[in-house]
Amino acid sequence: MANLLAVIAAGDLTTQAVLAAEALRKAAASLGHGIQVEIRTSLGIQSPLDPAAPSKADGVILVGSGDLDEGRFAALKRSAASLDEVLAGPAAVLERALGAASAAVSAAGPRRIVAITSCPTGIAHTFMAAEGIQQAATALGHKVRVETQGSVGARDTLTDEEIRDADIVLIAADTQIDLSRFAGKRVFLSGTKPAINDGKALVTRALAEAKLHGAPGGAAGGAVPLADAVAAGKAERSGQRTGPYKHLMTGVSFMLPFVVTGGLLIALAFALGGIYVYEESNAGTLGYALFQIGAKGAFALMVPALAGYIAYSIADRPGIAPGMVGGILAGSIGAGFLGGIVAGFIAGYGTAFLNRHIKLHRNLEGLKPVLILPLLGSLLTGLLMIYVVGTPVAEALAWMSAWLKGMQGSSAILLGLLIGAMMAFDMGGPVNKAAYAFSTGLIASQVYTPMAAAMAAGMVPPLGLALATKLFADRFTAEEREAGNAAAVLGIAFITEGAIPFAARDPLRVIPALMIGASLTGAISMVIGAELKVPHGGIFVLPIPNAVTHLLGYVVALVVGTIVTAVALRVLKKPVAAVAAPKPAVQSAGAHA
Repeated sequence: MANLLAVIAAGDLTTQAVLAAEALRKAAASLGHGIQVEIRTSLGIQSPLDPAAPSKADGVILVGSGDLDEGRFAALKRSAASLDEVLAGPAAVLERALGAASAAVSAAGPRRIVAITSCPTGIAHTFMAAEGIQQAATALGHKVRVETQGSVGARDTLTDEEIRDADIVLIAADTQIDLSRFAGKRVFLSGTKPAINDGKALVTRALAEAKLHGAPGGAAGGAVPLADAVAAGKAERSGQRTGPYKHLMTGVSFMLPFVVTGGLLIALAFALGGIYVYEESNAGTLGYALFQIGAKGAFALMVPALAGYIAYSIADRPGIAPGMVGGILAGSIGAGFLGGIVAGFIAGYGTAFLNRHIKLHRNLEGLKPVLILPLLGSLLTGLLMIYVVGTPVAEALAWMSAWLKGMQGSSAILLGLLIGAMMAFDMGGPVNKAAYAFSTGLIASQVYTPMAAAMAAGMVPPLGLALATKLFADRFTAEEREAGNAAAVLGIAFITEGAIPFAARDPLRVIPALMIGASLTGAISMVIGAELKVPHGGIFVLPIPNAVTHLLGYVVALVVGTIVTAVALRVLKKPVAAVAAPKPAVQSAGAHA
């Protein structure tokens, strides 16, 4: 909570000065901040500020151009406004003042920061970003608490008291985060990459640039409504989103648990009852039951979850129902994951459009999120899926599935090379995630070979680096050789982040070497026809019967790619002693997490 001062110099405009003071007080209270207002008119000074107030304040708002006695605010950050500006938009004036005050935040002593980190799969990047923020804030002398929203749910959840007392909220996430509990707080939104690569710069920027996130409930009565503040908050939130890519990754992150669960259950069903376990003649057996749970339960929810949370990322909670309805329809008409993606975007953007353009009396606004928007959004999405886009998308998916299933020879090699190169190129950036999302989505259409190539290729970069640090130690610093042990552990778990420190130090040599080995692994996996029904887990899912086919060849592909990567690093990297100066670190994206 910020503590502000305001001085209004209005001359003969006593009534306007009193109204402006009351507007500032109500706006500050609604936004969760404190403010003391002094009024200076031709009738004298009303509510004079305590002489000690400037020493306890975060900033001062100077309204008007009369005698403001500015000398007492020498140490405070100042923000100027006209009387008309305050009367027209007090919340905007407050936000500007808070922005000015934050510029001197480092000199004002330690600040309380609360943060949330999250990534599409919620595995490594979530926790690496949290560690980066914690270390940076501590080094800068600030107090920090970080909530991680990973694959196992939220950990270290922020309390209401911590949020209330925080100076800023820092969101470092590659997925959509629910910001409703931060209404009235200063919020800064970022991806996970800046937190991992340069946490200090991110924290410093957040303290300087964080902006108020809306208001807790619109107008609160009085002469000046807070509609402007609400609109500003919505516009800020919309502007901070990074477009379709982030919305897609949000959908993928919520879909993954269904894919992993369904794939493992189906693999276990086959292990217990054979490849025909799903036939009615096996009804009543444990294998048949596991197959029903995995295939008819978890897998059936994959596409609705994908579509529903794409829509949620775009339109918040009102988009979930239309998105999931569209996802169910995509499955029923054979449009699969491609149809789910289309349905999610139709539902999200359609619901957001309806939300902006449907105007109701404020007493009826509560009907929009629970009745009007879900109903009209589902109607819009359903009709478009059935009559317009569903059939063409289903035909496109059927063609692509048939082509992928029949792929042999040079075509399989080329696709494997492409998937492998994409997985290693940016280790979790847009290129990597595009290949991973494509491969994961195809599982819903019973096309499993791209997923096998993607996981093997994603394991190769850290494994190859780990091997290279052992075989060719002269190419790496002592710190890198130590990091090689951690890279090996991350690699076998299909967490490519273990390669990031190496790529950041020497990207022009390391990244090509990683792409060479990963491409070869992907090509071998595709050529032998290896299929993987579980989109994560690394080597830990390989012993599960039927989780991966052609197991021996798949392991050979992984081993060959790892060795080739290590050799390529030996050829491309120079001995450490021959390097004149360390390379400057560059930003590097994370793994598919």
